[in-house]
Amino acid sequence: MKILVCISNVPDTTTKVAFIENETKFNTSGVQYIINPYDELALTKALEITEKSGGSVTVIHVGTAESEASIRKALAIGATEAVRINAAANDASYVAEQIAHYAASQNFDLIFTGRESIDYNGGMVCGLLAAKLNLPSVQVITSIEIEGTTAIMDRDIDGGKEKISCSLPLVVSAQKELTEPRIPNMRGIMAARTKPLQVLEPTAADQLSTVRSYQLPPAKGACKMIDASNAKDLIRLLHEEAKVI
Repeated sequence: MKILVCISNVPDTTTKVAFIENETKFNTSGVQYIINPYDELALTKALEITEKSGGSVTVIHVGTAESEASIRKALAIGATEAVRINAAANDASYVAEQIAHYAASQNFDLIFTGRESIDYNGGMVCGLLAAKLNLPSVQVITSIEIEGTTAIMDRDIDGGKEKISCSLPLVVSAQKELTEPRIPNMRGIMAARTKPLQVLEPTAADQLSTVRSYQLPPAKGACKMIDASNAKDLIRLLHEEAKVI
């Protein structure tokens, strides 16, 4: 089983968000970056599959040299090798094109992405990548088992769950219930230093979207506490002030 896992480099979830240059650029000063949590789940599941049936796990990232600490962590968790496409990841279609260009000649049996990156929450790369590779895709899976050349998957849908079977090769995106993330141990950290990390220059591709500006959500207003016995006053405030009823 030959698996490719696409990883993003995102700000830590505790980051205080701020923008600079007239609200057109995220302020990266002092920001700690991590592997996108959904991608980390995808990587862990890929490792579980290869540990059961044999094979290799390659991680791929579209980004600049500043992201290599996250790539090395992926290698420490257990990935066999890593590829970094040396380009800024500013557009989902562009990112998918870069990954597709690499994957097209590698004959991967299974390609994982996370359901979305937690910074931009676009959730587009899985479907775009599958389309560019002319492969089927299944989004936000919560379980996956490989039986020969077929993947059996579960995913959440409105009102229940859906079980899907699909022939390999296949592109899937990981939902949070898929597995539990692994923490790299000292042996993995030491081994990551010597695992191959290939840096490739990007292929020519259009960036179909650009950011015009960012805007923070409005600050939360004050909270009024209403005694549990005073339902009449609560209903009045919901009607007259909150205007939700």
